[in-house]
Amino acid sequence: MNPSTAFATVVVDELIRNGVREAVVSPGSRSAPLALALAAADRDGRLRLHVRIDERTAGFLAIGLMRGNGLPVPVVTTSGTAVANLHPAVLEASHSGLPLIVLSADRPPALRGSGANQTTDQLKVFGSAVRLFHEMGTPIREVGQVAYWRSQVARAVAVATGARSADPGPVQLNCPFSEPLVPTDGPEWPEPLNGRSTGPWTAVHAATAQPAAVSPVARTVVVAGDGASQAARLVAEAGQWPLFAEPSSRARTGRSVISAYRLLLQASTLADEIERVLVFGHPTLSRPISKLLARPDVEVIVVSPTGHWPDPARRAAAVVSGLTVTAADTTDWLQRWQDADQAARPAIDKVLADGLSGPRVAALVGEAVGADGMLVVASSNPVRDLDLAPVVPIRTIANRGLAGIDGTISTAVGAALANAGPTYALIGDLAFLHDSNGLIIGPDEARPDLRIVVVNDNGGGIFSTLEQGDPDHATHFERVFGTPHNVDLSALCAASGTPYTLVRTVDELRAALTPTVAGLDVVEVRLSRDDHRPLSQSLVEALKQL
Repeated sequence: MNPSTAFATVVVDELIRNGVREAVVSPGSRSAPLALALAAADRDGRLRLHVRIDERTAGFLAIGLMRGNGLPVPVVTTSGTAVANLHPAVLEASHSGLPLIVLSADRPPALRGSGANQTTDQLKVFGSAVRLFHEMGTPIREVGQVAYWRSQVARAVAVATGARSADPGPVQLNCPFSEPLVPTDGPEWPEPLNGRSTGPWTAVHAATAQPAAVSPVARTVVVAGDGASQAARLVAEAGQWPLFAEPSSRARTGRSVISAYRLLLQASTLADEIERVLVFGHPTLSRPISKLLARPDVEVIVVSPTGHWPDPARRAAAVVSGLTVTAADTTDWLQRWQDADQAARPAIDKVLADGLSGPRVAALVGEAVGADGMLVVASSNPVRDLDLAPVVPIRTIANRGLAGIDGTISTAVGAALANAGPTYALIGDLAFLHDSNGLIIGPDEARPDLRIVVVNDNGGGIFSTLEQGDPDHATHFERVFGTPHNVDLSALCAASGTPYTLVRTVDELRAALTPTVAGLDVVEVRLSRDDHRPLSQSLVEALKQL
């Protein structure tokens, strides 16, 4: 067995021993040893391999798989620009705390700086975005290599999953290979390739931290940002406090949820009475929430189990690992918010009653997904539209680490494959076009059960609702921010053989969402960008009249 094959065999085995069950590969020559070892593991049923021709798509497919099952996922690329194409996914994984493992194949170090083909400096190419970088030594035939390979893989997985730090995130193992890059005949390896019989080479156990106590001494609200988890809901219910939960918080359920919180923060005097905010997860969605967290008269306590915590306004009074509520608020504070929320829903529904709009589409998609379904929602307008819905599926996934629109289709495909059941995606037209390569899935690859609903307003609809959309900036708005593209999405879907449906009415959308999700299909809803700004203003004004 040659050194490259031995290395790849051991690395893949140790990854599996450390909990890896899915892997993604983009084709290349220098990465052949790892690709072949993963293909063999897939053949033997030890993991499931996914192959994508575009590295950026491969990276976001891994993001979706991790969001779907929570397990670490390795992505294998060849050397050169292939590695750099993973950077957007690495950044999303870093800011979202997802255990992405980059196995970047490389030429031997001696070839760097020589002009050798597809050779560049891949050392720490992702900078501070990775939790760990390590260059594996070029495999050689000598005793001791197996222990080095296995211990380093175990360490990398432990860092990626945050086993000790409680700070999960991406890692990179740069893997130089010398020829031969495919299995060859030759002498046996000088030591056993097997690992420990009990499992991983190194068993890494979690560190622990004690929660802090919090009492009902102030009018408190709980803000649940992306990835907050049920911990936010439990604290809100224990304290009898209103819960402002973003769609991807995994906390938007239970009796404390205030579904219209974003509009109420702008339209209700209740917002002025808030004295304390308990922050879970990574709030990114709402300017009213950002303004609340920046108020000098509000005490902000951030709950973060890791060494990183959100505090963009620099107002956090304390950062704690967890919270224990000592007693419930016995005033009518929660009831007043619930009454305001209950009164707001008919007003919102009245504004949205006529025809299709972003929030109406989002609400209908949320209904179709149901309580047990999975929904992947894109950044920009779709996730904000969903935030206004009366009910949001608890299994809602969004790339809110950096809130980019790139890789959304691939993320949805990965999530659907991990979900192993019907999955929906709600995305805008620019996000759809940005990752249209995600529709390209080879004939030998696992195919998701995924329905993608594209809200097509022919450009950057969110800018219509921001400062740039003010009529004072109309001269250059359409070209620089509106960015119309006039792409025929039906033709784009036809190119990849993806079933496509265009809907124009609420009834047509309901009909398109009704069939069982089987395979990959696309539903397009066309809207006018001109309606976004007045609709947003009308919603706030409607609640001010209550």
